[in-house]
Formats: sequence, structure tokens, C-alpha cells
Amino acid sequence: MGKTLIFVGGVYVLLLIIFSLVTREKTKSSKGYFLAGSNLGAVLGLFTFAATLFSTFTLLGMPDFFRVHGIGAWIFLAVSDAVMVFGILWIGYHLRKRAADTNYIGMSGFISHAYKSRWAGYVAFIGAFLFLIPYVAIQIRGVAIFLLQAFPGFVPMWVWAVGIVIIMLVYSEIGGLKAIIYNDMFQGLLLLIVIWIVAGICLEKMGGFTQMFESVEESNSALLAVPGPKGLFDFQFLLGSMVAICLIPFTQPQVSTRLVIMKDHRSLARTAVGLGTFALLVIFPTLLIGMYGAIYYPDDSTSDFLGKALIWDQPGPLGAFVLIGLVAAAISTADSQIFALGGETRSLMEGEDKKMIRNARIAIVVFAILSLIFALLSSDQLVLLARSSFAGTALLAPMIFLAIFSKQSHNMQWIPSCTLGAIGILVASQLGVIPTEILGIRLDLLLLVVLAVMAVVGNKFK
Repeated sequence: MGKTLIFVGGVYVLLLIIFSLVTREKTKSSKGYFLAGSNLGAVLGLFTFAATLFSTFTLLGMPDFFRVHGIGAWIFLAVSDAVMVFGILWIGYHLRKRAADTNYIGMSGFISHAYKSRWAGYVAFIGAFLFLIPYVAIQIRGVAIFLLQAFPGFVPMWVWAVGIVIIMLVYSEIGGLKAIIYNDMFQGLLLLIVIWIVAGICLEKMGGFTQMFESVEESNSALLAVPGPKGLFDFQFLLGSMVAICLIPFTQPQVSTRLVIMKDHRSLARTAVGLGTFALLVIFPTLLIGMYGAIYYPDDSTSDFLGKALIWDQPGPLGAFVLIGLVAAAISTADSQIFALGGETRSLMEGEDKKMIRNARIAIVVFAILSLIFALLSSDQLVLLARSSFAGTALLAPMIFLAIFSKQSHNMQWIPSCTLGAIGILVASQLGVIPTEILGIRLDLLLLVVLAVMAVVGNKFK
């Protein structure tokens, strides 16, 4: 595997260098640096959306989620992603229309303009910051523990994590969003090819679909039904997850930015349909890998299971491609999120453009360092951490949707304050300060419903 790893890794690094140098001259303005010229076609759009949404969380988190909690994980993610496509088509159209009327650089600036209040923009930024930093940390930690498993005793985990962050910062800082988008296309193709090859080998070792389900039935029949052996997939969890995931394109700036910079709505529509197909193609093989783990490694730790299933049980050269694919997936998603936070910072700044870009670049470095620290301190439960991130940013949706659909949002200045209060309550529940349920209802779902009702009623009687 060593020679293949060196070759594939060298090609990957070379591509990053090329992407950065090719796009460097096109990033002198905020529009060029943070919005990639706002002329994104359907093919690049599909892969940059896919690489941003499906990442380390998918390739590492979902197999373990299927292994531990069962096939209900398909409802959790695949069904939610399919529903999300319709939201992109409908709400994305209106977002693009409203963004065209403003000097759009980021969602925070867009919210400030809609509410005619910088405070509203700060609330949007705070929400994105609080819940995206942990999501970035998931990418960094996920690959770091995987590399630690692949090369035991070589270097400590923190060294792998630091290396990932450095690579991510260097090429994104130089080439801007355009370089990230080109890397996304390479990463998306690599991810799809590698995960299907791994899944095919796992399925062959299990003896085919029929034998797979029979073996899982014998091992732990609860995996083949909801709510699963640990009771995770109850109705509230699945409903809350679907709502939170469907809101990602509008509440997480790394995705909403891509909606805005599509060349036209026709390109967006093609991208959305392609994204739904890509989602099913990339999630289904993680089910096969997860069932493989449920049969052969039911009691292993997350890192041990992933190391065996993705590397040591695979042919040597394939393991090298898996490693590079994971690194590429982590970098592609993490830098998109960190870079988006930099764009959000720029959208709230006023002053000479060149100076503001420089300040935003400094902010990107700070965000990356914070993500690194969180990655080193967080747990290995990648999917549940990601789910918490989705639920947190979802609380921004009522405020954002008012800005998109109502021209009177500036008359409801209390909505941003209520949103910030809800975010504070959710953070307190995740820290264990207050309960995560009230009267048997999940707190994240309850907060979102309350904010949505307040926004609808407030808009009607404004």
C-alpha cells in the first residue's frame, strides 16, 4: 500500500497546487475570492454541493451509525436528503431573487440588509459560528483517528490533525472559493468510486444481500427495525433530523453561498436533481459497510471497526485510495465551512475591499485554530455531533426565511433576539445544564417550532 499511497497522495497535492495557482489571479475582489465569480455551472455545482454535504461525516460516520443503530439510519439521512432537494428547488429560487437585489457576499450581510439591522447579521453569524466549528472539527477528528488507526504509533493524533488544517488553509487562502470548488469535483468523484468499491468487497465477503440480512438477523435482529437496538430512531429524532437536514442549504453559509453563485436557476435545478441522485448513491454503500461491521465487528470501537473495514480488510492499493479519499473529503468539507465563516465575517465588515479581504483571511485562520482545538477535545461520535450541528443552525431558519419571503422583516427586530435566545437554550441543553426534552418533546424540535410560529404570526400581524 505504501507506494500507491505515495503516488496517489502526490497526485492529490499536485492538483491542490494547480487549483490554487490557476484561481489565484481571479480572487482579487470579494466577489472573486468568496463567491468564485458567481458563475457556477451545473456540473461543478453538483460536485461542490455533494462534496460539501457528504464528507467524513458520511464516509466514516454513517457506516458506524448503521452498525450501531441499524437500518433506521437510512431514514435519518437518505430520506432527509431526498426531501432537501425539493427545498433547494423552491426556496433556492426565492433566495437567489432576493440576493440579486443586494450586494451579496454572505448570509450574515444579507440578513443585516433585510432587517436593516447589523444586530440581526451578528445573530446569523453567531449561530453559524457556534455550530459550524464543531462540524469542522468532525472532519478533522474523523480523519485524524482514521490515520492513527492506519499508521499506529507513527505520530500522535494531534500531528495528523494539525497537518490536515495546514493543507486546508494553504490552498484555500491562496485560491479562494474557486480552488475549493475544483477540489470538490475531484473529491466527489474519488469518494463515490472508492466507497462503492469498498462496499462491493464487503458485500461479497458477506455472501450477497440475502446472506447479509440473514447474518444480521442472527447477530442482532434489532438492527433491522426502528427504533434500533438503542432506541435512537424514534419519531421525534427522525422528524427533527429531517427538518434540520432539509434546512442546511439555507442555514449553513457554505451551502447557501453555493445556491447564490449558480449561473442561473436552470443550472440550480439540474444541480438539485443530480444532488438527490448522488445522495442515494453515496449513502447506500455506507449501509453495506455498516452491516458488514455489524456481522464481523459488532463490539469493536469506532476506530477499530473503520480501520479494519476500510483498510485492513481491503486490497493494499485500495486502502491507499481510501486514505487519500478520506483526507480529501475532510479537507473539502472543512475548508468550505471555515471559508464560509470567513465570507460571513467579510459580509459584516465595512471599508476598503482589499483590506476587508485581508481581515477575513485572518479570521479564517482563527476559525481553523478553534476548530482544531475542538477536534482534539471532542468525542468520536461523528454522526451525533453532526446532527447537533444541523439542529443548531436550523434555529436560524425562521429568521432567514422571513428575510427571503417577507419584505417587511425590518419591522420584526425582535425575531433575531428570540433566535439568539433559542440558540442559547439549545447550547445549554447540549452542555447538560438544562434537560434535552420538555414534556416528552425534544428541545431542539420544540424551539424550532416556537420560532417558526412566532415568525409566521409576527409577519401576519406586523
